Amino acid sequence: MFSNLLIKIFIKKSNDVENLRDSYGYLAGFVGIISNILLFIIKLTVGILVNSIAIIADAFNNLSDAASSIVTIVGFKLSKRPADKEHPFGHGRIEYLSALIVAFMVMMVGFQFIKTSFERIMHPESITFEIIPFILLLLSILVKLWLSRFNKIIGEKINSSALKAASVDALGDVFTSSCVVISFLATKFTTIPIDGYIGVLVSLIILYSGFTLVKETMSPLIGEAPDPYLVTSITTGVLSYDNIIGVHDLIIHNYGVGKCMASIHAEIPSNIDIMKIHEIIDKAERELSEKLNIYLVIHMDPICIDSKEVNDALTMVQKIIKFNSLTKSVHDFRIVGEGNKKNLIFDVVVDSANLTITEEELKSQLISEVRKLHPEYNCIITIDNDFI
Repeated sequence: MFSNLLIKIFIKKSNDVENLRDSYGYLAGFVGIISNILLFIIKLTVGILVNSIAIIADAFNNLSDAASSIVTIVGFKLSKRPADKEHPFGHGRIEYLSALIVAFMVMMVGFQFIKTSFERIMHPESITFEIIPFILLLLSILVKLWLSRFNKIIGEKINSSALKAASVDALGDVFTSSCVVISFLATKFTTIPIDGYIGVLVSLIILYSGFTLVKETMSPLIGEAPDPYLVTSITTGVLSYDNIIGVHDLIIHNYGVGKCMASIHAEIPSNIDIMKIHEIIDKAERELSEKLNIYLVIHMDPICIDSKEVNDALTMVQKIIKFNSLTKSVHDFRIVGEGNKKNLIFDVVVDSANLTITEEELKSQLISEVRKLHPEYNCIITIDNDFI
């Protein structure tokens, strides 16, 4: 309720998510800064008053979250910069870099407080339990719960990996703060230096959160597999146009949220008028690029569909491919040559991650299977990796 109210107050025409993506990001960032600075002040004050290293560690964790929100805002601002000579595909990946900076900041806080917590274990100090600080800590947990929900709502609305990560981080803070509250309450009943042990636990959780964020933000930078929904949307979209009878070799490059470039090969009948199919391909590129918010390039691959010899040979190869566990599909199939010397030329798609033999060994297997049935055919095979 309060999250939606904030959105309505600060973002006009909030339903226009695509054009107001930056506004959503800025709102989430500023809310995160204000919330975390308030929590830092409260927890630091409480930690100093009651002499608790666990509470102070949790306070500085909130301060790092505030710094993270600042980095997120800067990331949104810089990623919006238009393309230039040095960066023809824009600056969208800066958003991933900002999330990576946030992750390292989180880990730095974790390392620092592991050291401090161990020192507290080795040299324990008394902690005074007081009811008002205890209530303030409970309220801080409620604030973090709301902040996690708020970041999740906006992160999903604008598809922001940085804000989704912030949501998970805030939820992790709920757990760490709960541990701190329990340790603070326990000091009322025991003299064991539980504060230092909880401080170590909180620090380890902070480190784990930072490591998880690093892993999640590095993946798109390195080059992760594309969104299955986008893959399906592109392939079914291209196949919906007249005279396109097959697709393959789909490759999607991610240059930031909402900045994708895709290329795909479309199979067309070889006997169709070239100007007619060129017009269809141009239309498909234009309409699908606009509909899916991508830059789509379609390459035409003419295939023979009215030759019995070609169709029979293709059916034979498809059966061989089907019963070979290492292969997924075949495309760009054609027959070249005359008489008793003919070449079967085709590409075979494999899952390179599960390929247990070399590509040359796989080619030899396929050639052997074909020659068992048709010794007169010479196979020229290209191995393709599955990029989706």
